[in-house]
Amino acid sequence: MEILSRQLTLDLYNCSAKQMANVDEIKKLLQETLGEEPALTSEKYDGERCSIIGAFMEGHIALHIYGDLHYVAADIFTCAENINPDELASILRKFFKPEKFKSTFLKRGDFGKSDIKPKIKSRVAPLRKIRNAGEKVVKNLVRRGDK
Repeated sequence: MEILSRQLTLDLYNCSAKQMANVDEIKKLLQETLGEEPALTSEKYDGERCSIIGAFMEGHIALHIYGDLHYVAADIFTCAENINPDELASILRKFFKPEKFKSTFLKRGDFGKSDIKPKIKSRVAPLRKIRNAGEKVVKNLVRRGDK
């Protein structure tokens, strides 16, 4: 083993409001994916905001859901070699259906063997790209009309 653990953080933007509202469904998804070991706890705040946290022997998962902002922040930390944080991140993206996401991957506990440089990946959903391109075209046409 060259590193002790891996940590993946996710920022999911403009998520499906329907998926964010059902905390029990989210917990069920996590239990089905991770198994019975993590005892998941959840806490609701201010109506549309909640946190779901699960700790297991070799890691943890934490989701902070902001329904009013259509935003989900997730933290997946594992020391187990058989758990792939990217697979869980993919399942979360499919469930919440964000228009845009950013993920940051960190190797933790390498004890000075290499630089700690996070890998950052982001993607914008195709419909969002089309809408953004349309807005740019309209702005350019309006500017030409003002001249």
